Amino acid sequence: MTSGICTIGLAIFSTLALFGSKAIMGQRLPPPQVQNAQVPCFFIFGDSLVDNGNNNGMLTLARANYRPYGIDFPLGATGRFTNGQTYVDALARLLGFRNFIPPFARARAPREVLRGVNFASGAAGIREETGNNLVRIYIDLCT
Repeated sequence: MTSGICTIGLAIFSTLALFGSKAIMGQRLPPPQVQNAQVPCFFIFGDSLVDNGNNNGMLTLARANYRPYGIDFPLGATGRFTNGQTYVDALARLLGFRNFIPPFARARAPREVLRGVNFASGAAGIREETGNNLVRIYIDLCT
Protein backbone atom coordinates (compact mmCIF):
# COMPACT_ATOMS: atom_id res chain seq x y z
CA MET A 1 0.00 0.00 0.00
CA THR A 2 2.73 2.46 0.95
CA SER A 3 4.82 1.77 -2.15
CA GLY A 4 1.79 2.43 -4.37
CA ILE A 5 1.22 5.80 -2.72
CA CYS A 6 4.91 6.62 -3.10
CA THR A 7 4.78 5.72 -6.79
CA ILE A 8 1.75 7.94 -7.36
CA GLY A 9 3.39 10.75 -5.40
CA LEU A 10 6.57 10.44 -7.45
CA ALA A 11 4.57 10.55 -10.71
CA ILE A 12 2.72 13.69 -9.59
CA PHE A 13 5.96 15.32 -8.43
CA SER A 14 7.68 14.51 -11.73
CA THR A 15 4.79 15.99 -13.71
CA LEU A 16 4.80 19.15 -11.62
CA ALA A 17 8.57 19.46 -11.85
CA LEU A 18 8.51 19.02 -15.61
CA PHE A 19 5.67 21.44 -16.39
CA GLY A 20 5.54 23.58 -13.28
CA SER A 21 9.04 25.03 -13.52
CA LYS A 22 8.36 26.72 -16.86
CA ALA A 23 4.84 27.76 -15.86
CA ILE A 24 6.05 29.29 -12.59
CA MET A 25 8.74 31.27 -14.41
CA GLY A 26 6.11 32.59 -16.84
CA GLN A 27 7.51 30.85 -19.91
CA ARG A 28 5.22 29.34 -22.49
CA LEU A 29 5.45 25.62 -23.06
CA PRO A 30 6.51 24.61 -26.57
CA PRO A 31 3.71 23.24 -28.76
CA PRO A 32 3.46 19.46 -28.64
CA GLN A 33 4.95 17.48 -31.51
CA VAL A 34 2.45 14.62 -31.09
CA GLN A 35 0.13 13.95 -34.04
CA ASN A 36 -2.32 11.44 -32.53
CA ALA A 37 -3.47 10.72 -29.01
CA GLN A 38 -0.96 8.52 -27.21
CA VAL A 39 -3.59 7.14 -24.81
CA PRO A 40 -7.26 6.33 -25.47
CA CYS A 41 -8.68 8.35 -22.60
CA PHE A 42 -7.68 10.66 -19.75
CA PHE A 43 -9.54 10.80 -16.42
CA ILE A 44 -8.62 13.52 -13.94
CA PHE A 45 -9.32 13.56 -10.19
CA GLY A 46 -8.29 16.36 -7.87
CA ASP A 47 -9.08 19.73 -6.35
CA SER A 48 -8.69 23.34 -7.50
CA LEU A 49 -5.24 22.66 -8.99
CA VAL A 50 -6.89 20.76 -11.85
CA ASP A 51 -10.59 21.78 -11.68
CA ASN A 52 -11.71 23.06 -15.08
CA GLY A 53 -15.28 24.07 -14.36
CA ASN A 54 -17.05 21.34 -12.39
CA ASN A 55 -17.91 23.76 -9.59
CA ASN A 56 -19.77 26.19 -11.88
CA GLY A 57 -23.04 24.29 -11.53
CA MET A 58 -22.67 23.28 -7.88
CA LEU A 59 -24.00 24.94 -4.76
CA THR A 60 -20.59 25.90 -3.37
CA LEU A 61 -18.60 28.99 -2.48
CA ALA A 62 -15.55 27.67 -4.33
CA ARG A 63 -16.01 29.06 -7.83
CA ALA A 64 -13.68 30.56 -10.39
CA ASN A 65 -16.00 31.45 -13.26
CA TYR A 66 -15.41 35.22 -13.07
CA ARG A 67 -12.53 37.66 -13.59
CA PRO A 68 -9.61 37.70 -12.85
CA TYR A 69 -9.67 33.92 -13.37
CA GLY A 70 -9.06 33.02 -16.99
CA ILE A 71 -7.67 36.38 -18.11
CA ASP A 72 -4.93 34.61 -20.11
CA PHE A 73 -7.19 31.80 -21.32
CA PRO A 74 -8.71 32.06 -24.82
CA LEU A 75 -12.17 31.06 -23.55
CA GLY A 76 -12.12 33.46 -20.58
CA ALA A 77 -13.13 32.38 -17.09
CA THR A 78 -14.16 28.73 -17.39
CA GLY A 79 -13.98 27.66 -13.77
CA ARG A 80 -10.25 26.98 -13.71
CA PHE A 81 -8.63 28.35 -10.56
CA THR A 82 -5.83 29.85 -12.66
CA ASN A 83 -5.44 32.69 -15.12
CA GLY A 84 -4.86 30.18 -17.92
CA GLN A 85 -4.39 26.48 -18.45
CA THR A 86 -3.86 23.97 -15.66
CA TYR A 87 -0.99 21.52 -15.80
CA VAL A 88 -3.34 18.69 -16.81
CA ASP A 89 -4.43 20.80 -19.82
CA ALA A 90 -0.78 20.94 -20.87
CA LEU A 91 -0.36 17.23 -20.16
CA ALA A 92 -3.42 16.41 -22.31
CA ARG A 93 -1.92 18.41 -25.19
CA LEU A 94 1.39 16.58 -24.82
CA LEU A 95 -0.48 13.26 -24.89
CA GLY A 96 -1.99 14.28 -28.23
CA PHE A 97 -5.54 15.30 -27.32
CA ARG A 98 -6.76 18.01 -29.68
CA ASN A 99 -9.30 19.49 -27.27
CA PHE A 100 -9.28 20.12 -23.54
CA ILE A 101 -10.60 17.28 -21.41
CA PRO A 102 -14.16 18.40 -20.54
CA PRO A 103 -15.42 18.75 -16.98
CA PHE A 104 -17.73 15.92 -15.94
CA ALA A 105 -20.49 18.45 -15.24
CA ARG A 106 -20.59 19.37 -18.95
CA ALA A 107 -19.93 15.98 -20.55
CA ARG A 108 -22.97 15.51 -22.78
CA ALA A 109 -22.43 12.41 -24.85
CA PRO A 110 -21.29 8.96 -23.73
CA ARG A 111 -18.51 9.24 -26.32
CA GLU A 112 -17.12 12.28 -24.45
CA VAL A 113 -17.08 10.34 -21.18
CA LEU A 114 -15.31 7.40 -22.81
CA ARG A 115 -12.62 9.76 -24.16
CA GLY A 116 -12.04 11.04 -20.64
CA VAL A 117 -13.46 13.64 -18.30
CA ASN A 118 -12.25 15.82 -15.47
CA PHE A 119 -13.82 14.97 -12.10
CA ALA A 120 -11.75 17.53 -10.16
CA SER A 121 -13.57 19.98 -7.93
CA GLY A 122 -12.07 23.06 -6.27
CA ALA A 123 -11.92 22.88 -2.46
CA ALA A 124 -12.72 19.16 -2.56
CA GLY A 125 -11.39 17.11 0.28
CA ILE A 126 -11.23 13.51 1.37
CA ARG A 127 -11.48 14.24 5.07
CA GLU A 128 -14.79 14.32 6.90
CA GLU A 129 -13.85 17.76 8.25
CA THR A 130 -14.10 19.34 4.79
CA GLY A 131 -16.60 22.19 4.98
CA ASN A 132 -20.30 21.54 4.47
CA ASN A 133 -20.58 24.34 1.91
CA LEU A 134 -17.79 22.81 -0.17
CA VAL A 135 -17.73 19.58 -2.15
CA ARG A 136 -17.14 16.65 0.16
CA ILE A 137 -16.06 13.17 -0.82
CA TYR A 138 -15.73 10.97 2.23
CA ILE A 139 -14.33 7.48 1.86
CA ASP A 140 -14.32 5.17 4.84
CA LEU A 141 -10.84 3.69 4.79
CA CYS A 142 -11.58 1.34 7.69
CA THR A 143 -13.71 -1.07 5.65
